[in-house]
Amino acid sequence: MKTLVQCDFDGTITEDDASSVLLDLFAQGDWRRLLRQYEQGEISVQELNTRSFAMVKADRAALLEALNGRVKVRPGFREFVSYCSDRLFRLAIVSNGLEFYIRAILRDLNLENMEVFSAQAVFRPEGIEVRYVGPDGLTVADGFKESYTKLFLEQGYRVIYMGNGDSDVAPSKHAHHVFATGRLLAYGRENDLDFEPLADFADVVRRMELLQ
Repeated sequence: MKTLVQCDFDGTITEDDASSVLLDLFAQGDWRRLLRQYEQGEISVQELNTRSFAMVKADRAALLEALNGRVKVRPGFREFVSYCSDRLFRLAIVSNGLEFYIRAILRDLNLENMEVFSAQAVFRPEGIEVRYVGPDGLTVADGFKESYTKLFLEQGYRVIYMGNGDSDVAPSKHAHHVFATGRLLAYGRENDLDFEPLADFADVVRRMELLQ
């Protein structure tokens, strides 16, 4: 069975959440009030990011410069990418984060050609316009990651899922195997789910070898 690794970005590939870093630095408004609403299940993560980044009036260059030295990639990620390539595993980043900074961070790792599905950002003087586009080309208001997980399954892949947050819970339920950290790992433990802990990607490689 062909294998696809669906991997979240912020807090999974990175140890830090780049979106939170940028919003703390640049949002002209109380974006953390929206974060609390999201954590309480009152709004979707797509609504959280759409409304929060609308508060950011800085340009792309200023945001990328601000990320320098503030976001660390989890150890072993480049080697993990090579591991997947060597074994012909399709590796897709599916993230609620914004593509412009995900691509910039990957470019710094010489991984700019990776497959990425994430939020599109249009920089406007009145604020950043964020849009999530699903596999069907239509705007997604909720369940962005899950829509891609279902697509990959329909395409006949064994899906290995990697994530860290609340938005990873729904898609992880469809996966054949899950590596988790943060709130997703806590959810798995609370619900007695067979989630593997994700500390660094060297450990992930060792554990994935046992799945063969």
